[in-house]
Formats: sequence, structure tokens, C-alpha cells
Amino acid sequence: MPHLRISEAARLVGVSDDTMRRWIDAESLPTAKDEVGRALIDGAHVARLALDHAVAPADTSGVSRSARNQFVGIVTAITMDTVMAQVELQCGPHRVVSLMSSEAVRDLSLEIGSVATAVVKATTVIVETPNRPDKA
Repeated sequence: MPHLRISEAARLVGVSDDTMRRWIDAESLPTAKDEVGRALIDGAHVARLALDHAVAPADTSGVSRSARNQFVGIVTAITMDTVMAQVELQCGPHRVVSLMSSEAVRDLSLEIGSVATAVVKATTVIVETPNRPDKA
């Protein structure tokens, strides 16, 4: 069972270390101790907290989609030549980069400061974890 330190859990949930400690003190978040006495939080509890506290800007486009991964954000950069463009969006804490035609950028009237929704539908999503010494 994975356990996380308070600072790691807070970062993943998007709250401060102090908020995480208040939840622990209120006994709404059980902890264990590591070998030197630091508080550890069960990873499953952190996962539930992350889902409960996930806040994403609402997609107000009124469009129904089959893709479940939608990120509303603001355009922060556009690099464009005559044929292709790279558009960067900041969607909450996440940076999303899209490669598209320059024509699409013009058709969508994208410019720095535009609000847009990145829609991702992929058959391949790579998941990585840090190397663990016991699994080497």
C-alpha cells in the first residue's frame, strides 16, 4: 500500500500542507508513521481527496463529446509558420500543447489570451512511476 508524506499529498490534492494537517487533526484523514516518526497518508485516501477536490474550469461550449479528457484553459503561446502551428494552453496547473495547422488557428481565431478547450482522445496513454530500489 503506497503512503505519501504530507507535503506530497498536499501537492497532489492541490492544497497547502497546513490544510492537509488540519484534515489530519480533525481525524478525517488517517495517518501512519514512518521509521523516523513522520506522518504518512495512505495513497488511496489521497486519491479520493484528489478526486473530491479537483476543480477544473467548466466547459461552457455546450458541445457533447465522446472524449472524456477535456481541459478548459487560456492560450499562453502560439508559434506559427505558413503551414503548421504550436498552440500552448494553461489549463489549471497543466500545460497542454497542441500541434495543428495554421489554418485551424486562424479559423478558431486563436490568440494569446483566448479561452479554449483542449479535447484529448487517445488510444495510448503512457503512465510512469518513479524507479523503486526494491524493483530494480
